[in-house]
Amino acid sequence: MCLAVPMKITGVEGEKARALISGLEKEIDVRFLDNPAAGDYVIVHAGFAIEKLDPVEARKTLVLFRQIEEKLDSS
Repeated sequence: MCLAVPMKITGVEGEKARALISGLEKEIDVRFLDNPAAGDYVIVHAGFAIEKLDPVEARKTLVLFRQIEEKLDSS
């Protein structure tokens, strides 16, 4: 099963960017996006940013991910 996750871009250099999720920073490929910039929220699948996200909706999704993680940790 594959999962695409929302991440926040922290910096862009050419077709590569650094992005955060749950305190982890990863390098992602942003070649499929128009004008990616630091601060943008994107959906990332297999290391590729495939779409920009509305910041409010992205934050809501990240809160849900954290709640799932907390439930799994407490089991």
